[in-house]
Amino acid sequence: MIHKYSGETISFDVQYKKRSAIGIYVDVYGNIEVHAPKGTLDAAVLYVIEENWELIQQKVKENKERLLGPQVKQYEQGETFLYLGKACPLNVHHDPQAKQDSVRMKGNELHVVVAQLEEEKIKQALKRFYYRQCKALVEKRISVHQKHFKTKPRSIRITDSKTTWGTCDSGLRLTFNWRLAMAPPRVIDYVVVHEMCHMVHLNHDRSFWRLVGKMVPDYKEDEGWLARSSWKMTV
Repeated sequence: MIHKYSGETISFDVQYKKRSAIGIYVDVYGNIEVHAPKGTLDAAVLYVIEENWELIQQKVKENKERLLGPQVKQYEQGETFLYLGKACPLNVHHDPQAKQDSVRMKGNELHVVVAQLEEEKIKQALKRFYYRQCKALVEKRISVHQKHFKTKPRSIRITDSKTTWGTCDSGLRLTFNWRLAMAPPRVIDYVVVHEMCHMVHLNHDRSFWRLVGKMVPDYKEDEGWLARSSWKMTV
């Protein structure tokens, strides 16, 4: 079906099924598909499309960008990097007298000071910032949730994992991916709870997920955020 709305031509497929409400789905290639109850009028489908057009556009954009793989960053003024779920622009300052390259939040900006104005120096300063922030954020959330657990983690480490957001081994050693500092606080909280629950259940059996669900009832939303956004959590 093709429909013109707000100066744009919208192309989408409609499937009529045995269901109670209209649903809109965007596949990994950005194609739009509408699932509607049998007998639904075209006018009702178009109304739902128009009401949700901004959200649909955002989803299409995200899915198409995700196909390109991890974002390639430019280490220059105005480039944005995620921090606590928000896109923060770089504010780069060259100070030849600086004893140490540093990054700190200043307003909504990542304020970077480097002695040498080189991409690699800025990149490494950013990574140190995220490592440091991730450790502080994770330790704070562990201390908040510790009252729910009889056992305590023996150690907490921040790592550069390519495959996991966190781990817990049989020795109760917890590790977390430094990129978590780029996620919204609620997502960081979920990953912390997830790994702390492994101190009780080392596998992913029903008992484990019941415990996670008891502490973070909407954890699937947090998993969804990570699945949708991991491609842009990069330095």
